[in-house]
Amino acid sequence: MDAQNLEILVQEKILIIQTAFLGDSVLILPMIQKLKEKFPASILKVLCIPSTKELFENSPYIDGVIVYDKRGKQKSFWNYLRIIKQINEQKFTRVYSPHRSFRSSLLVLLSGVKNSAAFDIASCSFFYKTKIKYYSAKHEVARNLDLIGYDTSGENWKVLPVVSINSTVEIKINKLIENLRNKDVVAVAPGSVWSTKIYPQEYFIEAINFLVNQNYYVILIGGVDDEKLCSNMAHKFNTGVESFAGKLSVIESIALLKKCSFLISNDSAPTHLGMIADIPTLTIYCSTVPEFGFYPYNQKSRSISLDGLECKPCGIHGHMECPIKTFDCGKKLLPEVLIASLKELSHR
Repeated sequence: MDAQNLEILVQEKILIIQTAFLGDSVLILPMIQKLKEKFPASILKVLCIPSTKELFENSPYIDGVIVYDKRGKQKSFWNYLRIIKQINEQKFTRVYSPHRSFRSSLLVLLSGVKNSAAFDIASCSFFYKTKIKYYSAKHEVARNLDLIGYDTSGENWKVLPVVSINSTVEIKINKLIENLRNKDVVAVAPGSVWSTKIYPQEYFIEAINFLVNQNYYVILIGGVDDEKLCSNMAHKFNTGVESFAGKLSVIESIALLKKCSFLISNDSAPTHLGMIADIPTLTIYCSTVPEFGFYPYNQKSRSISLDGLECKPCGIHGHMECPIKTFDCGKKLLPEVLIASLKELSHR
């Protein structure tokens, strides 16, 4: 038996560390899918935070999750040690850490797992057995696939993330939209954790007005923190617009997106949910740029961004307020540009 076939038969116990937020968590699913193909007999688990638990639990490639509430109930150093103890007890044979923090690196060192891999830019990367070159010019999905030695040449890296949607979720979503059977539905995600990633509300409203006039039904989506924004926007319209922000779980949001003709989103987590739903997604870049590697990559998806500003990009994550107090990256990206892209996307 050759080495490759022997590797397939070995039952590895693999841990993936990703304690970042939802968007980053979606972007490691393709890596997990290909890793499970490489080691089909493996037991594969993910260390994650409470808000991404549901996403990972619904991946058919993941055998279990270890939840680490590092910003909440398990914030203390003693709870950190308990997590390490829990990992030690499970006797993992491999660990991969796309997450690049010192806390993750130290956890790997103290876990005692011999076969470990991380990016060369990770904090204390010398804690890992294998260090993989981090290519900033690549898409984040391709970078994560590099971590497991997957061939990312050409368009091989364009692996769509997959989750399972159970019948209970399907029934709930079908009931929510049962009155929209004869309408084309568009999802709009106008929020973000970072203020400088949020396209101006009045511009979104102009674009939504265009869609309503084109006989689309517009559903606003987002988390609990987006409820006020989405509710205020929905109230600008007498008909044709509804807010579901804060009413759906992550998996329910994906199930809803699968019913939509397309999605419009800021550079935020919903863009990546659009990749799971595999629908055309239009991403709006205000303070950030597609070149950071977080753009939509499935068929028919696209993005818009105002180029040529000396101040842009002002950071990979954005800011709570514009560093130079102008927010030109959002204000000068006029709604006419968005509507032009919508016309191409909808072919109307």
